[in-house]
Formats: sequence, structure tokens, C-alpha cells
Amino acid sequence: MAALQEVDFIWKNGEVIPWGEATTHVLSHTLHYGSGVFEGIRCYKNPETGASYVFRLRDHMERLHRSCKISMIDLPYSVDELCEATLEIIRANKLSACYIRPLVYRGYGSMGVDPTGAPVDVIIAVWPWDSYLGPEALEKGVAVGVSSWRQRSINAIPPAVKSVASYMNSIFAKLEAKSHGYDEAIMLNETGHVCEGTGENLFIVRNGVLSTPPLSDGLLEGITRDSILTIAADMFEAEELDVYPIEESLTRSDLYIADEVFMTGSAAELTPVSSVDDRQVGAGSAGEVTKALQARFFDVVYGNVEDYRDWLTEL
Repeated sequence: MAALQEVDFIWKNGEVIPWGEATTHVLSHTLHYGSGVFEGIRCYKNPETGASYVFRLRDHMERLHRSCKISMIDLPYSVDELCEATLEIIRANKLSACYIRPLVYRGYGSMGVDPTGAPVDVIIAVWPWDSYLGPEALEKGVAVGVSSWRQRSINAIPPAVKSVASYMNSIFAKLEAKSHGYDEAIMLNETGHVCEGTGENLFIVRNGVLSTPPLSDGLLEGITRDSILTIAADMFEAEELDVYPIEESLTRSDLYIADEVFMTGSAAELTPVSSVDDRQVGAGSAGEVTKALQARFFDVVYGNVEDYRDWLTEL
């Protein structure tokens, strides 16, 4: 995992403060009980025009609000205020491309499972960050293993909440995968159907169909996932892609016999999978559908496709 690259400022509770002063008390509620929610967003710089865009900023902040509502966290900032704060902190750090991490957490003020009395703190941090699974992975793909750890059920921690606590499960799966020599893990749900990676949604291509598990199978409602479903459907309608996207439950065997597998997420972007449990996927690198969607996705985030400009917030 890449080390954090420090920048000058972080936005916290309505103020832009120096990076080193963005601290919290060691007895903050979320540090002990995981009672926080967050987002992961990217700002892209068009390599040709030099223009910078935050990808689906408002959609991310709306999801953050939904996570707070489900978690009964009183978020003291509107979607509009959070969007403006994001642009403010990127500009303050003079960044043209970056990763963006909003975090809402319960701070110092109470101890115990009941969070009543703990104040709500909100931060937005930004920093330069390459593709989550490595720049080479975008072409060569990553080796993944199906984890022995199952994803939490819908009635445990709701998958609609992008919560700090949810990712303890992902940590277990990630460390297990690394110990077995894999780059990433895939988790099944409690019924044994394919759910998601440790921080990514999954797609497969087989027999002319592009498939991804439905939300009812317990996965996070990924914004990049939604983007790829939309882009793929539009490309199919324009006869630029031979496969149509659908949502359907997938089994472990479907991963083994797929023609292509790829993972999506704000951090991972669109990363091909080269093998699953030591079984090579396709040619062992990005397949033709993956490449086509990857190319269109980056065209979209760089602002080169007019049809999707409403997904972009110019810096």
C-alpha cells in the first residue's frame, strides 16, 4: 500500500487548517467503536487540455448523507456545502489531480456503545494517489483469491452504508489474500454468491454478457459501478460494444470460467483481474471489453465525452 503523500491543508468542521493540526482525541468514539462513515472520490486532470474535474462529486456527497441517515449521525453540512468545501480544499492545496476522502465521525465526548453526547466531526482530506492497485494493474491485471471471510449480511451492517466499521471485514480478507500471494480478495456473501472485493465492485464477461452482482446480494452501491453500467449500456446501444450489462447473482465457478473479470471503484478505477484462485482469466491481462470500457471511462472522467459532462464538477 502506498504511503500517504502529505499536502498543506485539510478541511475540518468548516475550516481549512494545516495538515499537521488535523488531529482528534484518542478517546474519540469512532476510534473505539467504528461509528463513522466516509467516501472516496477522485479529481482528474485532462492531460491534453489541462482542465481538472471532480468525478460525480454530488453523487458521492449524497451517498455520504444517506450513510449518515442510516447510521443516525447528524451531519451538520448540506450536500452543497460539502461539494463547495471539496473544491475549496483542493484549490487550497494547489492540486490539479487527487484522491478525496470525506469522513464523518463521532468525536470526543462519550464512551460506550451508545454514542449519545459524542460530537460529530467532519473532515475532507485530499492528496495525490495513483491507481489503488497500481498503475501497471490497469493493463496487466491483478491476481485475486476468493476469501474464506464472508461479506457481512444485509441485516448486520447495511451495505448501503459506507462505514468505517464495515472495512474491518475487508482488512481480514485483504491480509489473507496477501498471505496467499494474491493482490486482492473477493468475498462471497452468506449464501455463497459473489459479493465484492475488499474495496471494489466486480464485473465478469461471459458468452456475450457483461454481468455484475445485484445490490440485493449485499454489496456497496458503488458509484463507479453505476457509471460502468451506464457507459456499457450506452456503448451497446451505439453499437460500440458487443455485450449488454445486466445484474445477476454470480457463483465462484462463474469467476473461474469467465472470459474477462474486472473490478471497479473510485480508488481502483477499472482494474482487470488476471487470475482467480490461480486460474487464469482469459489471456491473463485486460480483455477487449475491459479495454473498451476502460478507455471510455477515462475519456469520461477527463471531460472528453460531452454526454457525461453532468458527472463532472470543474475545479
